[in-house]
Amino acid sequence: MSVFQKIIDGEIPVEFLHEDESCVAFYDQNPQAPIHVLVVPRKPLKMLEDADLEDEALLGRLMLVANKVAKQLSLETGYRVVINNGPDACQSVYHLHVHLLGGRGFSWPPG
Repeated sequence: MSVFQKIIDGEIPVEFLHEDESCVAFYDQNPQAPIHVLVVPRKPLKMLEDADLEDEALLGRLMLVANKVAKQLSLETGYRVVINNGPDACQSVYHLHVHLLGGRGFSWPPG
């Protein structure tokens, strides 16, 4: 069971910035920006590549929740949304999740 599933199940306490029937959002414990939030689906998909057509609404929901939380956190000048998929992308927890990063300027290309 992933650490994110333990958070979703209440085994690891965190303060949710957002919680609904399909996903939760909470601060990353190892932030890579002044604001670093994770948006995690309740459905335990390991990776983005594991999603299929039946997950289309869920994937859209993750993006809308990231936007909602960005507004909640006053990220008016911009933010970055990232999904790491697999070892070459530095995915470290194999439960699909969206990183919402903000609070500073970012460069391009990333990494």
